[in-house]
Amino acid sequence: MRFTEREMTLALQGAAQQVLAAKDKDVRKGRRTADEAWTALTQHQRYVLLDGLGTQVLPTFVALPDVAVEPGTRPTFTDAEIEAAVLETGAADLGGLRGKVVLKARVALVKLALECVPPRADPDALIVPDHL
Repeated sequence: MRFTEREMTLALQGAAQQVLAAKDKDVRKGRRTADEAWTALTQHQRYVLLDGLGTQVLPTFVALPDVAVEPGTRPTFTDAEIEAAVLETGAADLGGLRGKVVLKARVALVKLALECVPPRADPDALIVPDHL
């Protein structure tokens, strides 16, 4: 699947915010929002989180099959397509129960990132300002 740089960036950032919200005790208890937790991170902490998730999500994004995406919609994939892409990237090379757990976790992470992909813009409807 061909994603734009912006789509991949927003997908990865959205997944990182969701993961941070699940890990942050104050967010889970409702003391602050996920956005507040994200802004409280330093640039280095954000980089570490994004780098860790990026090595898991981005290769799978590239391995996803090509689908036609109508303007104003997000790309959709079946669970089998996502699982095949995860397996293609070698995410579940571990055997036994541990490999199955890694596979399910990676599939869930990719699904989460796909939910954060913004709707595809119509390239014919783009309006370029005169000053450009």
